[in-house]
Parts: sequence; C-alpha cells; structure tokens
Amino acid sequence: MRPRVSLLCTALGTLALVTPSVNAQGQHPTVAPAAPAVAPQSPLTRTVLQTKPLTTVPGRDGIIVRAELAVGGTAPRHMHPGEEFVYVLEGTATFDMAGQEPIALKPGDAFVIPANTPHVARNTGQVPVKLLSTYIIEHGKPLAIPTP
Repeated sequence: MRPRVSLLCTALGTLALVTPSVNAQGQHPTVAPAAPAVAPQSPLTRTVLQTKPLTTVPGRDGIIVRAELAVGGTAPRHMHPGEEFVYVLEGTATFDMAGQEPIALKPGDAFVIPANTPHVARNTGQVPVKLLSTYIIEHGKPLAIPTP
C-alpha cells in the first residue's frame, strides 16, 4: 500500500512542477510579477532627542534633534514651519538656502534657518555630517516639509 501512496505523491508533485500556473484572471503568465518598488532610503536621518512645549511662547514646541547626513549624501530639499538653530558637530558640507549664497560648513559653525525657507545640504567630506538642531515649531505641525 505504501509504494502506491509514495508513487501517487511523486506523480502529483511532478505534475505541479510541470503544469503552468494560472493567475486570478485565468491567464497563464509568461513573466513572473515584478517585486514591489522600494523607496530609496534618505541619506539624512534625524533623531528627536527632546520635545517640550515652550512656556514663554504658548502654542509652540522646542524640539532638539540630532541629524546625520551620510558621506556623499544630499539631504532632500525641504523646509520647516518654524525656525531651526543649527550647530555643526562633525563633518563638512555645502548648505544652500533659498535667497542666499551657498555656504561651506565645518565643525563648530552655527547658523539659523528662518521658518518656511527651502534648503538643502550636501556632504562634501569623508565622514558623516553630524548636526545638533533646535526647532521652534507650532504645536502639531510637522518637523519638516518636502519642497520642490
């Protein structure tokens, strides 16, 4: 009895391997479906260290963030719905802010980005750029907004 069961399982397995598959529409696909597209990972990462409501400016939050821009990376062009105070911890970069000449950044540099000002940074060095930023943003608003 066992040889017949084994033979039947082998025959069914072989049949499954050689029988063309049929999709939900009853068609025989000739090409395997493509894998879903994966969005490329941004070279810019942000870590929120602290968020606190400001008692002296009701309706606004102070947000402290550590940002890192990968070697050779360019941060996507974006803006913030509030001011950003930036201190460069490590690395070198070129910083382009709408309405201003590009600036070269190095460790120890500090600058302010006005609210709703599109900007982009490019890592020009051999190590990741590390920044410490403090934002003053209206409560409930996003930290960053992509811009064209």
